[in-house]
Amino acid sequence: MSAAAVNIVTGSWADLHRDATQVRTEVFVNEQAVPAELELDDADAHAWHAVAYGHDGAVLGTGRLLPDGHIGRMAVVKSARGAGVGAGILQALIAVARQSGKQRLDLNAQVHAQGFYERHGFRATGAPFLDAGIVHVAMFRVWP
Repeated sequence: MSAAAVNIVTGSWADLHRDATQVRTEVFVNEQAVPAELELDDADAHAWHAVAYGHDGAVLGTGRLLPDGHIGRMAVVKSARGAGVGAGILQALIAVARQSGKQRLDLNAQVHAQGFYERHGFRATGAPFLDAGIVHVAMFRVWP
């Protein structure tokens, strides 16, 4: 699978909740053992979401952008990792943020994904911390 074979759709939770929930449940709840009650929250209804679909319509990944400029809930199904799906989702969310006038984005990355975010212009700040039992690092990106 190539990044070109991926279609990224952005929209509201009302439009994308079914597919976003499917990926987040598979990755965070089933793979990483995040409690289901922590995975979905009230912020979803206020966030802008991105969902990646394969050429066959399969749901491959998701992420969200909160109104305050935080990116989160980035997840890609195991079979699509390393194929540019996460990069496509992240770039779509960055584009939405820029179009809405944001000059800074923040996120909390799982430490194993820190290099991925650094390749997209994010920088780590502060000490690692635990969130839902997983070590994270705070990161940010700014532009003029």
